[in-house]
Amino acid sequence: MKVYKTEQIRNIGIFGHGSVGKSMLSEALQLDLGNITRMGTIEQGTTVSDYNIDEVERHISINTSLMHGEWRDHKINIIDTPGYPDFYGEVVGAMRVIDTVFLVVSAKSGVEVGSELVWHRAEKDDIPRVIILNKLDQENIDFDAVYQGLTEDFNDRVVLAQFPVNPGPGFNQIVDLIRMKLLTFKTDGSGAFSEEEIPAELKEKADELHLKLVEAVAESDDSLMEKYFESGLDEDDFRKGLKEAMAHDLVYPVFCVSATENIGVKRLLDIVVNFCPAPNELKSVKTADGNEIELTTSAPFSALIFKTMGEQHMGELSFIKVFSGVLKTGEEVLNTSRDVTERITQIFTLNGKQKDAVESVNAGDIAALVKLKNTHTGDSLSDKGAGIKFPVIEFPEPRIREAIRPKSKGDEDKIGNGLHTLHEEDPTFMYHNDAELHQTIISGQGEMHLATILSRLKHRFGVEVDEEEPRIPYRETIRKKAEAQGKFKKQSGGRGQYGDCHLRLEPLERGAQFEFVDAIVGGVIPGKFIPAVEKGVVETMEKGVLAGYPVVDVKVTVYDGSYHNVDSSEMAFKVAASMAFKAAFEKASPVLLEPIYEIEVRVPDEYMGDVMGDISSRRGRILGMDSEGKFQIVKAAVPLAELYKYSTALRSMTQGRGIHSRQFLGYEEVPADAASKIIEEAKNREDE
Repeated sequence: MKVYKTEQIRNIGIFGHGSVGKSMLSEALQLDLGNITRMGTIEQGTTVSDYNIDEVERHISINTSLMHGEWRDHKINIIDTPGYPDFYGEVVGAMRVIDTVFLVVSAKSGVEVGSELVWHRAEKDDIPRVIILNKLDQENIDFDAVYQGLTEDFNDRVVLAQFPVNPGPGFNQIVDLIRMKLLTFKTDGSGAFSEEEIPAELKEKADELHLKLVEAVAESDDSLMEKYFESGLDEDDFRKGLKEAMAHDLVYPVFCVSATENIGVKRLLDIVVNFCPAPNELKSVKTADGNEIELTTSAPFSALIFKTMGEQHMGELSFIKVFSGVLKTGEEVLNTSRDVTERITQIFTLNGKQKDAVESVNAGDIAALVKLKNTHTGDSLSDKGAGIKFPVIEFPEPRIREAIRPKSKGDEDKIGNGLHTLHEEDPTFMYHNDAELHQTIISGQGEMHLATILSRLKHRFGVEVDEEEPRIPYRETIRKKAEAQGKFKKQSGGRGQYGDCHLRLEPLERGAQFEFVDAIVGGVIPGKFIPAVEKGVVETMEKGVLAGYPVVDVKVTVYDGSYHNVDSSEMAFKVAASMAFKAAFEKASPVLLEPIYEIEVRVPDEYMGDVMGDISSRRGRILGMDSEGKFQIVKAAVPLAELYKYSTALRSMTQGRGIHSRQFLGYEEVPADAASKIIEEAKNREDE
């Protein structure tokens, strides 16, 4: 296999909302690069990028897929990412290694919430962006309205580089504002096109839009602006200026395609080679300690693992971008994230599931490694002497949780091993065995995400589980001060048991947890028994009084008591303390607390009423509202008990156009009517 210099490499990522045609754009690019002889389809499960069994069954992208091809002596790496919000973690990982974002937007529906997410993520990471308007062959396309939406939702540096001549069924002509030519594409799916002069009836519009593109390029650089006003930009100035403006994230050109018909796609390959930046033409890459690394083959080797996935018969497949130096087979490198060495046995370039072995990978290139023993998603690799480590990938926090239990007894260890492996492959999936709730809790980005995880658990690890609603980690506390005595006295022949203590309980501010005060004077309880009193209190708090949930935010003072020289013991005082705590707790106006989460919901304007009403029905309270373009952002505090399967409800309410994120906010009192039901359920469980 040919080895490419850094300046010959282009790394593009294909991103966008679900069902905008990303996978079919990847497929058309594969055809135009000569990697396949005919395009597959989503419906038949025959595309290069969506080859996983889950993707074939569900007809959606679930995994990041890596492809590549050669065009005009350049290697183009293509990373196709899922658009479904449940798999947003794949987007985040891919963003760390690509050099240009291809943001695919449907010309039928315009900017959607997934488009917005990608845009803001790329904006945060200063990644150049190109907008691909797809589906221009569909009926009732209002191109001008869609373009206006792009400028309103993103910014006014979104500028047309092409416009369609005949959008709708039969679409096959584009005016290219860079070349200032009319491109006419064959309708046989070959992607081939011819160039001719722009016809007279389109010339005025083309000149006007070309001028806007030139002005946008000129405005990106002071020297270009000066030259533009003095003498205008010649073609060479314009082309160099456009490439610089794109690389520095100052201009966002819009191109026109129909991916399924392979119209407009082949022209994109020239755009990638001529105008998208090479890895060494971007801002320098920084390490975790803030140092800059030189993106050249002569520098020490460094790389980031941005995705891992299990491959049948091959073990774990690690997707890697080399940031500096050269990686060769047979070498030993250091995993600086875990301080372990790894031997590089094989390196592959990928086109979907097809693997081709290579001997080395240069700085800026992307490839895959196999059989790394202790390396997982987000880890850094480096020459042993260099010790280069990159910042961790900031994956999104979980949005939903589910409880699982094994279908067959004895499968607990296999389930644990499977969940551990799946988490290391996909850090957006998390799990833990909750000792308090007596459940295994799994969490992720959405129901589809967790369903995919459990499917992999079944097919790869041979274990099945049942799902159930996760219990809620309620807490108990008090609202007022109270005192009580606990006396434990037992005499049954021989040495007896005696412990006597008086406790005062006082509420603490929320989140203060627990405070124990020894206020004994005069030795009415010997000092050696005070730890037993505290232990009795703590153990009772852990078990709860009202409904079996831990007690929090309470100050406990032991202030009086008595003892017996012979019969008193640590056990007796522990029991006495428990008795006193329970008695005082019952008198201190006890209440249940429930976990509250802050949710942020992002929806189009037309669904605001439904979303707000639904939040109110879930005992939520609105914390704030904001707007971004045609999207509304609602922040609300909602009890965790009311958020079970919320992402499904939101998707249903908004026809798949709403998303949410959540984070723990704190604990608040449960309303009295709900609390009485929870307490009753807890007592029924005890009776059972």
